[in-house]
Amino acid sequence: MSAPLTYSLESTDNGNFLLNLGPQHPGTHGVLRVVLQMDGEYILRADPVLGYGHRMQEKIAENMTYLQALPYVCRMDYLGAMSYSLAWVLAVERLCSFEVPERAVHVRVIACELNRIASHLLWWGAYLLDLGAFTPFLQAFADRERILDLLESITGSRLTYCYFRFGGLGADVDETFLARVAEFVTGFRSRLPRYHDLVTGNVIFQRRSRDVGVILPFEAAGYGITGPCLRGSGLAYDVRKKEPYSGYDRFEFTVPVAQEGDCLARYNVRMAELEESLTIIEQAVATMPEGPYRARVPRVIRPPEGEVIMAVETPRGELVIHIVSDGSTRPWRVKFRVPSFANLSIFARLARGQLLADALAILGSLDMVIPEVDR
Repeated sequence: MSAPLTYSLESTDNGNFLLNLGPQHPGTHGVLRVVLQMDGEYILRADPVLGYGHRMQEKIAENMTYLQALPYVCRMDYLGAMSYSLAWVLAVERLCSFEVPERAVHVRVIACELNRIASHLLWWGAYLLDLGAFTPFLQAFADRERILDLLESITGSRLTYCYFRFGGLGADVDETFLARVAEFVTGFRSRLPRYHDLVTGNVIFQRRSRDVGVILPFEAAGYGITGPCLRGSGLAYDVRKKEPYSGYDRFEFTVPVAQEGDCLARYNVRMAELEESLTIIEQAVATMPEGPYRARVPRVIRPPEGEVIMAVETPRGELVIHIVSDGSTRPWRVKFRVPSFANLSIFARLARGQLLADALAILGSLDMVIPEVDR
């Protein structure tokens, strides 16, 4: 392992110099600092510096009851909060052998897929902003606002959600909500061609993203990369298909894959995932069963001694929660395996030899949430 860079902006004898990218740079999408060793406009080496937002999330969870920890879990990935909340309740439900009503299963899928679309839309707008295009950002946020309105109507929140409960939901949905969801699906599907006309077919965007930041399949697997970054390198791994949870095995959808492994491939995978999420939502609304939205569970959650591992597919990749119970009301040990940390790990390799502008394109294509990395 090579020694860390000395953090100085002074030029060396051979003309190389160090440049700090972040931790307040908008292109780092959060408080991420990357120390770059530069030779003119070219990057010789990149060192990500983490920890600016470290909050000891796992230790916080170990010092709270299972219910008290629920609102904190979604703070790690504030753009995919539903998936994090779902992973926590599913892990505890598996540990306690709780049964979940079918209606709650369907609503959970709808909420998570709406949140996945909202996350991808924010990424789409911000990524194009990184590359110098402002109009796509406005288009994406206009559609994202419609999703936030829907989620706010059932959760009371627009960013971090605490809607799921052990055994079901915090509140039921009504026919008005389901009708509004169906209306959104129809409307957004009709607007997707505009996204492709505006960006996907744009020659400037294609030249900024094609053959840039190529991740080979064996590299993706070796670095533990998951989510769209993995599927953009030709590996069709999606937890919703490989290890179905929360009723995903009941819905028909495909796992989008691209073979090129570059920034454009990762872009294409996420754009295809928007359509697949719409398909899942459509099926969940059409097959919504009647019945209770929450099962009867103890007011005080006290799982038996044992441990559980729960994996879900967040907008950024595979989240794994490992809980060890000692039979008390608080978890004895908690570990979160978050996708952004693994996805960021390959950035130093991808940035080497690239122009600074291309490094920002690569970093944006990984779609990281830095509080998830630091947690």
